[in-house]
Amino acid sequence: MSAHSASSGPGNQRLLGEMLHSLSQPLTSLRCALELSVLEDRTQQSVSVALEQTETVIRMVRLMREYLDSEPREMELPAVALMPVLRNVGEDLSSVAAVEGVHLQITGTSQITLRVHETRLHVALQYLIRDLIERQMAGNKVIILVRDDATETVLLAQGEHMLHRPHVIAGQARLTTLPSIKRSNERLLSHDSASATMRRVRLAIASQVLENAGAEVKLKEDTPGFVVRIPRRDNPAV
Repeated sequence: MSAHSASSGPGNQRLLGEMLHSLSQPLTSLRCALELSVLEDRTQQSVSVALEQTETVIRMVRLMREYLDSEPREMELPAVALMPVLRNVGEDLSSVAAVEGVHLQITGTSQITLRVHETRLHVALQYLIRDLIERQMAGNKVIILVRDDATETVLLAQGEHMLHRPHVIAGQARLTTLPSIKRSNERLLSHDSASATMRRVRLAIASQVLENAGAEVKLKEDTPGFVVRIPRRDNPAV
C-alpha cells in the first residue's frame, strides 16, 4: 500500500495555507516594531514586541516542520507500548493541569502496542490532552479512560465537573459526576489568529501520528474530549 503525503488532501493543503498566512502577521509586526525602534527611538518597547513576534514565527515554523514530518512513511517502525508513554505524558502535564486548576486522572490499562516512534507518540498524546486541559474551567476534572475490548483498545478522554450528587440504584447510593458543560470559548476566541491556527495544527499533527500508527481519532468540539480506537475500525487486526 502506498503512503499518502500529509499535505496531499484539500484539507491539509488549506491548513498549510493557513499556517503560511498566519506567519505574515507576526512578520509584519516584527518589521514595524524594528522600524519604530529606529525612527522613533522607542527601543525597549519595540524590541519587546519584536521578540514576541519572533517567538510566534519560530513556534509556527516548528509546527509546520512537525506537521510535514508527521506524514506517513513506508518504513519498519518499532512497536511501542501505549501505557508507559501515556503515563509519562500524564506526569508531564500534571503541573500544567495544576496551574489551570484542573485535576488530571488516568484510569484503566492496556496491553496494546503501536508501530510508531516513541517521541512522536508522546507528542501526539501531549497535544491532545493538553488541549483538553486548557479548554476546561478551573475546578474541572479531565479523565483519560483506557480499556482493551475484544477487537480494539479504546482511549476515551473527557472533561467533567468535580461536583458530585448521590444517585440511588438497587438500594445502594453511589456518586455520579455531573456532565461537563461546554466550556466558554472566550479564551480561544481572544487569542490572535496565529494562536488559533497553531492549536489546529497541533491537533492535526496528533491525529496524523496516531492514524499513521493504525488508530482512529475522533475529536469532540461540543463537549471537549476525544476518542482514540486502536486498531482502526476499517482496518481490524487479523
